[in-house]
Amino acid sequence: MAPSEVVVLGGSGFVGRHVVAKLVNRGHRVRVPTRRREEAKHLILLPTVRVADSDVHDPAVLVPLLRGAAAVVNLIGILNEAGRETFERAHVDLARTVITACKSAGVSRLLHMSALNASGQGPSQYLRSKGEAEAMVAASGLDWTIFRPSVIFGREDAFLNLFARLSRIFPVIPLGGANARFQPVYVGDVAHCFAHALDDPLTSAQRYDLCGPRVYTLRELVRYVGELSGAPRPILPLPHVLAQMQAMLLEVLPGRLMSRDNLASMGKDNVCDGPFPAVFGVQPRALETVAPEYLAPTALKSHYDRYRTTGGR
Repeated sequence: MAPSEVVVLGGSGFVGRHVVAKLVNRGHRVRVPTRRREEAKHLILLPTVRVADSDVHDPAVLVPLLRGAAAVVNLIGILNEAGRETFERAHVDLARTVITACKSAGVSRLLHMSALNASGQGPSQYLRSKGEAEAMVAASGLDWTIFRPSVIFGREDAFLNLFARLSRIFPVIPLGGANARFQPVYVGDVAHCFAHALDDPLTSAQRYDLCGPRVYTLRELVRYVGELSGAPRPILPLPHVLAQMQAMLLEVLPGRLMSRDNLASMGKDNVCDGPFPAVFGVQPRALETVAPEYLAPTALKSHYDRYRTTGGR
């Protein structure tokens, strides 16, 4: 695709900021709607990026925003429900709204973020809602591409950083789903795939599972992060009943570290059946080559020092 206008829904989030940067580097102009402009201020500094105060759930707002765009990228998703932000609203209802808005605005190209194991028969509400949204996109009649990544890691992730934080706080880590298997994929590689797909017609009407080069159990990941961050801790695997009780408790605590739905998702291994899709021409980065850049004690200290400096302390 020649340099053009692309609308990125969820562009201010963890994956979104990387996708937006990749698109800018390829010469595209990018529109990023957000309800919290403060969270998108890092994007305003990028050339050819326009941040708009918008409620993407409102068709009357979304359709005008999409007019004149060559493509839409939908990255919006949630891992836990909170108040009116349900899986149904964030995944299913929004996918329906985006599809309708694309047709009304004359935008034919849609890139959609789903999740590995997404299915209408999945073991969790999260995966079932993702599967339902996928099915709608595939039946939309638009020129679509669907991405299904495993858990995504990178400097601002909510996955490895969570385990590092818990390891620094608690002397022992009680762990539900300790034997669940993951194949983490680097956020930069995921962003590369989205940007590449806009330029490659071979990716139309295709679904791509995206995984890193190695499979880990959750216990192995928690142990590695603890050691890397300088706070190794004993890990206490919990049987299913206790894991359910732990998840039920964590659901109601601030931060919502775990839910019963998260635990249900881990009932199915989060791994790919084959290698990284060759069409994207990238060798996925290993977790061990990236995580030390932001989890090692020296990296954490550097980050804290930068925070103190920018905070005027």
